[in-house]
Amino acid sequence: MASIRKDKKVFNDPIYGFITIPFPIIERLIDHPWFQRLRRIQQLGLTNLVYPGALHTRFHHAVGAMHLMGEALEVLRSKDVEITEEEAIGVTVAILLHDIGHGPFSHSLEFSLVKGVTHENLTEIFMSRLNAEMEGQLETAISIFRNQYPKKFLHQLVSSQLDMDRLDYLRRDSFYAGVAEGVINTDRIIKMLNVYDDQLVVDGKGIYSIEKFIIARRLMYWQVYMHKTAVVAENMLINILRRARELLKDGNEITATPQLYTFLSRQHDLESFRKDEHILRDFSRLDDYDIYAAIKSWCYHNDALLSFLSKSLVNRRLFKIRLQTEPFDQKIIEKIRKKAQKLHSVSDSETGYLVITGELKNDAYQPGEDKITIVGKNNRVEDIADISDNLNITVFSARVKKYFVCCPEECLKGLEIH
Repeated sequence: MASIRKDKKVFNDPIYGFITIPFPIIERLIDHPWFQRLRRIQQLGLTNLVYPGALHTRFHHAVGAMHLMGEALEVLRSKDVEITEEEAIGVTVAILLHDIGHGPFSHSLEFSLVKGVTHENLTEIFMSRLNAEMEGQLETAISIFRNQYPKKFLHQLVSSQLDMDRLDYLRRDSFYAGVAEGVINTDRIIKMLNVYDDQLVVDGKGIYSIEKFIIARRLMYWQVYMHKTAVVAENMLINILRRARELLKDGNEITATPQLYTFLSRQHDLESFRKDEHILRDFSRLDDYDIYAAIKSWCYHNDALLSFLSKSLVNRRLFKIRLQTEPFDQKIIEKIRKKAQKLHSVSDSETGYLVITGELKNDAYQPGEDKITIVGKNNRVEDIADISDNLNITVFSARVKKYFVCCPEECLKGLEIH
């Protein structure tokens, strides 16, 4: 009697429609608790305080990027680019897991909970542990992720200035935030992909779509990723955890889930993860819910500063921010600090929790080794920054800096800062 074939599982995605899981190992990875954790980590951190719809997760994004990878592989194979089944599985696994090392609130707390460790560092560790658990089935994926695989264009599909990661997050983030500036034609861009001399390139007909992609990325950074209100909320969140850690260090009682307590009670670095499997275990159980639960509890902590910061964030009574293209006069900053110290009855050393300064950087395209290459007539290969005829890409590749100061609104009254 013939066996009945089971259909592949599908996701109904609001961006791309039905997404099919292409390989059995992908389904196994998606079902793993470490990957399911991404459902509880918001893609855009606290940006929903600006755009209420921006509540999508790293899970959404990872599955979407996996889908685009499948589309790209199909296009490249149709253009006679040799990609074996093993390589297709490897590069699909690599893009699916590319964000598995993210901690709570994605980039917002990247260097706060763990010292000097990027989410890419942790992704490599997670992938290595999963590879051991799955008896070496992730070897090719890890090699591609680390850019150690012989076919370099496979790594570029995962991580470059025109990878499936960026193509998905621009379109997805603009959709959920309701910001039209990030809308890009992913279908058109992927259809124009090709490989030349082992490098991912774009056919000449796709140049205008790439220009739109670079402009969209630039606009999305100012309008969404570095929106001034989101910047305020992110810095307040960082300072809340910093205050909790300081209080705990001084012997005060701090309520937190066991996994969050692990990272508040002691500063861990990359070596900690490599040497102590319990550190990775606790990190794999840590998500936005741990942070939210703790901050809600801290609203009623007996430390006035921690309580004030926590209540301000929970109830969206956010600090006010001022931005300018030149560094702020230190005399102005000192006036703000003195005012904060007086109004909130904090010590000089504690004013750093209330008066926050920093800078924002935006560079949508960075010419160099990792460039977006266009193949024109006669197979001539050129950097898009050199041949764009519709706009001056060099303007968009130039790094723009803005300086900011944020603090409680009452600390700015009477001061001439625009």
